[in-house]
Amino acid sequence: MNSEVGVQITAELYFEITNFLYLEAYYLDHGQYNEWLDLLTDDIKYRMPLRETVEGVGANNISEDMAFFDESKAAMTTRVKRLYTKSAWVENPATRQRHFISNIMVKASSLSDEYEVRSYFLFKRSRGSGHQTEELFGERNDVIRKVNGEWKIAARTIIPDQSVITLMNMSMFL
Repeated sequence: MNSEVGVQITAELYFEITNFLYLEAYYLDHGQYNEWLDLLTDDIKYRMPLRETVEGVGANNISEDMAFFDESKAAMTTRVKRLYTKSAWVENPATRQRHFISNIMVKASSLSDEYEVRSYFLFKRSRGSGHQTEELFGERNDVIRKVNGEWKIAARTIIPDQSVITLMNMSMFL
């Protein structure tokens, strides 16, 4: 029972939200970006702030002023549309990618149709015939909302564990 707002997170609700996140990962891993966009609310806030490493200070220093991503649904739709064109050179050859989602925690929010969902992610990808793989890992803090009977992501903050991102590009969605 979430005592803050008096809403119990049932096993059925947890299962629904977990399967929703797994469906999202499937869409991303299989290049079904239009289907993925349908999982987002029109007012989504999609953000990946920089993690700052400050000597002598705790490990959770997140920049409020700088971000790798700070996008709306319109911006992400533009990025997705570009992926379906021949000018998306960053995806030629196509990326092979996997999104591993774990440690899912669901908490009721102050709104009856929204839930705060924290999960850990591991993103791995490879391109072409080389042996190099890239990875990014960290935590996602989502607001997941029921809209017309369907789950949608209303907000996502991605907190990478790396303070220096060593990926060749930032064309992926997390």
